[in-house]
Formats: sequence, structure tokens, C-alpha cells
Amino acid sequence: MESPVKVPTMKGVSSSFKDFGIAALGGLGIAILSRFFGSLAFLAAPVLAGSMIKSDTGKIITGVFGLLLGMSLLGGSTNTSSAETARGTM
Repeated sequence: MESPVKVPTMKGVSSSFKDFGIAALGGLGIAILSRFFGSLAFLAAPVLAGSMIKSDTGKIITGVFGLLLGMSLLGGSTNTSSAETARGTM
């Protein structure tokens, strides 16, 4: 069986850097678009930024933000960290 970890090549590094740059532009697009949409920014900005990028990266950006939105709606209001629960006890 072939190992999934390999020695980096210039082509692989170049491809990864390109994907990073595209995702960074998508994040910048989300930041700019969220200023225009106000309370609808959580929905409109990732969808529009994902549609501006015409590759699988655009789909991934939209999918990740959808996942984060779903997680924040389902469990974002409950904070069960030990620092919060231990506050006020001696």
C-alpha cells in the first residue's frame, strides 16, 4: 500500500499555494460582502463568494461556511468550558 504522505514537489507546493491564494480571496470576498448585507451576511456573503470562485475551491468555501453556520446555530449558544462552569466557586 502506498503512503499518503510524500516528499513535497515544486508542482505540489505551487498547486497548494494557488489553492491557498484562491481561498484567501474568497475570505476577502466574504469580509467585503458581509459589510453590504448586514444581518443577512451569514448567508449571502459565503454563497456569493463561493459563486465568484469557479472551481472546487468555491464549493468548499460555501460548504465550510454552511457547516460553521449549522454548528453555530445548533450549539453556539451553549458554552460548557471548565472556565465558565467553575466561575464563582471556591
